[in-house]
Amino acid sequence: MGLAVFDLDGTVTRRTTFGPYLLGMLVRRPWRLVRLPAALPAAVGFGLGLCGRGALKGALLRAALGGIARADLDGWTERFAARWAAHETFASARAAIEAHARAGDHLVLMSASPDLYVPAIGRALGFQEIICTQVRWEDDRLDGHLSTANCRGDEKVRRLRQLRERVAGAASAYGNSITDIAHLALVEHGVLVNGTARARRTARRTGLTCERWR
Repeated sequence: MGLAVFDLDGTVTRRTTFGPYLLGMLVRRPWRLVRLPAALPAAVGFGLGLCGRGALKGALLRAALGGIARADLDGWTERFAARWAAHETFASARAAIEAHARAGDHLVLMSASPDLYVPAIGRALGFQEIICTQVRWEDDRLDGHLSTANCRGDEKVRRLRQLRERVAGAASAYGNSITDIAHLALVEHGVLVNGTARARRTARRTGLTCERWR
C-alpha cells in the first residue's frame, strides 16, 4: 500500500478541461459573452509576464461565471464530469488508476484546475482524495476569485510533501508538464506522460520515467 498522485489535464484527460468547462456554460448562457472583455487586462498582464496563471484563471472565472448560483452550475458540472471521465481520458491513464487501486494505494487527483468540476471528475474515476485550486463563493453565488494558491509548480511540491507526511509507503506520481517535474522528482516512481521534447530531456536528467499514454 502506498500513494499514487495523478495530474488531470493532459495526464488523465486528453486535453485541458478549463476552457471547455467555461465554454460549455457560456453556450448555455450566451448573454454572458459580453462580460469576457473584463478579463482582457489579466490576459494582457499574463502575456507580458506581469501576472501569473492564477490571476488569469480568476479573471476568466469572474468574467464568464461570476455571480452564477451554485445550483445553476451543479447540473452542468455533473454532465461535464461524467462526459470527460467516460470519453476524454486516456485508456492508459484509466489502466494505471485501476492498477494502483488493486494494489491498495491511496489515489489522489492533484490539479491546477478549479474545484468547480475537478472533484466530480475525480469521484467518477475512483480517486479517494482531490487536491485542486479552490475558488471563492459569496453565499451560494460564485465570486470567481481564487481562495487558495493556484495548484501548479511550487504549490504542487508543497501539497505533495504534505501528502507524504500523512500517507505511508512508496509513492508514484504522474504528470505531463515541465512544471510537474519538480514534484514528480519527490517520489520513488515519477512518470512524465506525453511530455514535450524539452520536458522529456529535463525529466530524464532528473531520473524520471517518460511514457506515451493513449
